[in-house]
Amino acid sequence: MKKSRILWIARTAIFIALLIALQFATAPLGQLVTGSLVNLLLIVSVMTCGLASGLCVAAISPVMAKLMGIGPLWELIPFVILGNAALVLVWHFIGNRNMGRKIVAHIAALVCAAVTKFVVLYLGIVVVAVPLFLKLPQPQVEKISGMFSLPQLFTATVGGALAVVILPVLKKAIRKGQD
Repeated sequence: MKKSRILWIARTAIFIALLIALQFATAPLGQLVTGSLVNLLLIVSVMTCGLASGLCVAAISPVMAKLMGIGPLWELIPFVILGNAALVLVWHFIGNRNMGRKIVAHIAALVCAAVTKFVVLYLGIVVVAVPLFLKLPQPQVEKISGMFSLPQLFTATVGGALAVVILPVLKKAIRKGQD
C-alpha cells in the first residue's frame, strides 16, 4: 500500500475518532454546541485531508450520533448525511479557491456552505421526509422540524466561523511538520 494511502486512512481515522469523542463529550451540552463542533470537524477534515476524507466523516457522523443516542430517527439519517456532504462539498470547492487572500475564499465557503446545508436539511427533512414519509404525532413533528430548521443554519455558521479562525493556524502547523 502506498504511503499516501496509509496516511489518508490514518488521518481520516483520527477525524472519525475525534468526531466520536466530541459527540460523546458534548452531547449533554445540546444541539447548538455539538452541532457547531461537528460542523467544524467536517470542515477541518475536508480542508486538511481532502474531499474523500471529509465525505467519510460526513457520512459516519450521523450514524455514530444515532448509535450514541443523540442522533435523529434512522429514517432521517440519509438526509443528515446529504446535509453534511453538502457542507463538505461547498467547503472543498469554494474554500480551496484562489480568491486573492485565502480568508476571502473561507468566508465565501462559510456563508455558502451554511446556507446550502440548511436548505438541504430543511427541504429534505422538514418539507419532504417528516410530512410525506413519517407518521408521527404532532409534538414529535414540531420537535424534529425545529431541530432541522434555523438551528442548522446557526450551527453550520458557528462551525464555519471557528474553521475560518483555526484553519490558517492548523495549515501552517501541518506545513511546518512536513518540513
